[in-house]
Amino acid sequence: MIPGVGLLAREACEVLHAPTEYPDPVAIRHDQGIVLRSYPFGEADRVVVLLSPNRGKIRTVAKGIRKTKSRFGGRLEPFTHVDLVLYEGRNLDTITQVSVIEHFPNMRLDLDAVVAAGTMVEAADAVAQEDQSSLRLFLLLQRGLRALEAGKKGSDLITSFLLKLADVVGVAPALSNCASCGRHEHLDRFSFSGGGVLCDRCGSEGSVRLRPGLTEHLAALAAADFSALPESNLNIAGEAMGVARRFVEFHLDRKLASLAVMD
Repeated sequence: MIPGVGLLAREACEVLHAPTEYPDPVAIRHDQGIVLRSYPFGEADRVVVLLSPNRGKIRTVAKGIRKTKSRFGGRLEPFTHVDLVLYEGRNLDTITQVSVIEHFPNMRLDLDAVVAAGTMVEAADAVAQEDQSSLRLFLLLQRGLRALEAGKKGSDLITSFLLKLADVVGVAPALSNCASCGRHEHLDRFSFSGGGVLCDRCGSEGSVRLRPGLTEHLAALAAADFSALPESNLNIAGEAMGVARRFVEFHLDRKLASLAVMD
């Protein structure tokens, strides 16, 4: 668990106590996570999928959440960072207590920010593994949502997130040197299957030509903190996001549906 987060959550948030009692204390554990998505389960329950820094992707059951007077309220909406008490089940853990750490209320009022958050969550969901520590991925998603909450938005933020995501999972594209020969000059093509930019000598079939300045812009977005992104260039921002998106989709072997609204 991230140091201090659990303590701050308990001090600042109302903890919701479920009335159900479970006899085996060994089966009770504490965790935290960011809600990625949820789906109906049975008549009144939902399966809530979260990204935990400790255990990666976890699937939990929120009992009775679909009832009008659910004790969970809106605490388990997508994008919400929550502190949990879980009863460990054979297949799915059951949420017995939940408190909100971060709800990101300002972000939820801006449609563009919600679309960007959806992209971040969808991409994180696609790469997260179950029962594996995912601290770097969790912190990346948390920083992305905090940037949106602070008012940062635009295609450059999404591009930066996708490039950082690729780095977290070990497939970061080469952006400062040729992915084939290592050369640093004339990097004017990009290969999605070849691992990044290519020089004029190594341009291969299937690679795309990049307009001047795009390689440098991609490299700057990959390296910059979300709070200090380089000045946006409207002439290349859209193309930069397209390159990052296609690269991530190629390596995920799936489309990012949340970005379809921006096509």
